[in-house]
Amino acid sequence: MQPTLNDKNTVNIPDIHKTIGVMIEIADAVNRTSDMTQFYKAIHNALGGILNVDNFFIAMHHPDQDRITFPYYVDEKDAHINSIENVSGTASLTARVIGTGEPMMLSKQEMLDYSIQTGLPLVGTPSLTWLGVPLTVKGSVTGVIAVQNYAYERMYDITDLNILNIVARYISLAVERKESDQAYRKQRKILEKILETSPVGIALLENRVFKWVNPEMLTLFGYEKKEDFQDANVSMIYDSRENYIKAGEQIYSSFCVGGRIEIEATLRRKDGSTFPANINISSANPSSPMSWIIATFTDISGRKQVENERMKNEKLQGVLEMAGAVCHEINQPLQAIVGYSELIMMDHGEDAQLVKDINSIKKHVDRIVKITQRLSSITSYKTVDYPGNRKIVDIWGASDGHKL
Repeated sequence: MQPTLNDKNTVNIPDIHKTIGVMIEIADAVNRTSDMTQFYKAIHNALGGILNVDNFFIAMHHPDQDRITFPYYVDEKDAHINSIENVSGTASLTARVIGTGEPMMLSKQEMLDYSIQTGLPLVGTPSLTWLGVPLTVKGSVTGVIAVQNYAYERMYDITDLNILNIVARYISLAVERKESDQAYRKQRKILEKILETSPVGIALLENRVFKWVNPEMLTLFGYEKKEDFQDANVSMIYDSRENYIKAGEQIYSSFCVGGRIEIEATLRRKDGSTFPANINISSANPSSPMSWIIATFTDISGRKQVENERMKNEKLQGVLEMAGAVCHEINQPLQAIVGYSELIMMDHGEDAQLVKDINSIKKHVDRIVKITQRLSSITSYKTVDYPGNRKIVDIWGASDGHKL
């Protein structure tokens, strides 16, 4: 009959001390090892201090695939078992522990009897003694830790099963923590990759001192290496001390209202050239907003150029509309002046002085006509200084629609 755990089968004091030592080693391995394979190997080595672990494996259950995998497997007889497929169709001892959720110690005869009872084949070479205990994570049995022996029938006893079960409970917690650590590291690497390849400059600052920047920051500001930013004050990227102070005041006052702000500033590259930038700033510490800041920097020179062109076009449109209105309003009285001048010439053509004066009037009228024609054909313009600290449109320096 299969032995079970009960109050009579306790672990003695020396064994408890050894078991605690194993747990300490496993706890240390969580932080010391870099991946799960190294971690499992550390568990194997630690258990070797209290049990014979010449044949040892850690199994993980994948119920949605009807499959058991062995992320760590050391065995004298079956060295190449990586998984059990269609596990429900086998007399797998590992699956039996998973199904019952109870520790088991089985002899070779008990294994064979189990195969006969189920009518299913055993997996692997039957050993003389097999010990398996469940790995329970968040209340569910997710795997098994097992040891077995092919040489001596009495290699293990119920005390060994008790010890393995106690350690397995601790290993379950350690595995959960290790997997969480690995998931965190994986997510962190993914995040770092995203930040490293971002098309905008990203920086982490502590009290307005650079602690980390992505490669785009180097490109944006014309630096060669990240060390140029390391522990440097953010004033290095502002075009003046005044603007550095002004931005700091703006950021601080905005953080008093919310935890994220957006500002525009003129920033300076390494070579001294400047560019307009959009700075999007988030505080990583709500209780002390300025202590840790994540900032993104975007060169908005192109956007500014588009805005300037739009404003320029709007001004030009205003000039053209005004020029059209002026031409329309002036042409009517000009036509009247020309008409009246011709009538006067017809009635008083014998008066030489009058004819001369009328011709002078017509000459100036012709000049006004040319001015209105010039106004109506403007496609772009520039301004010139005018007395009284004013600027006026340079009509004769403007481009017209007749030029290519």
